Amino acid sequence: MEDWTTNPMNAVTVVLVLLVIILIIWIAVVGGRLKKLRKQYTAVMGNTGVTNLEEVIIDMKESIAEQKQRSERLQAQLNGIQQVVPLKKGKLGIHRYNAFADQGSDLSFTLAIINEESDGAVITSIHSRENSYVYAKPIAKGESAYPLTPEERKAIAEAK
Repeated sequence: MEDWTTNPMNAVTVVLVLLVIILIIWIAVVGGRLKKLRKQYTAVMGNTGVTNLEEVIIDMKESIAEQKQRSERLQAQLNGIQQVVPLKKGKLGIHRYNAFADQGSDLSFTLAIINEESDGAVITSIHSRENSYVYAKPIAKGESAYPLTPEERKAIAEAK
């Protein structure tokens, strides 16, 4: 019987067997990495039905551009609303009082309707036994071109 070290064919066979074993191990490692890569690919691609990664990226880029346009439109609308809302007359102040100390009760009143900048109007109703009178005065920055009574000033202060 011949020794494998003395016969060159036996040495080549042993080297080839070792090389085959190393290649089998290497194929197993590469297969595991490929399986992991396929899972990641499936997770990214999802159920899009698209097999080309480039198409998915282009679709995502277009979607992001659309979202950016929507966001810019919404921001413009919000800015418009933020400019308009303070100008809306939404603050109210009412002050009831007795216009004539010798008769009646607190049937007279002053109503102030203003916005954030104290622009608006003040409406005063003076009630007496025989008549009722209603007056309206414009308000700009908390003041009026017409003289304001203490009751009207109090209603404006309550509205603020």
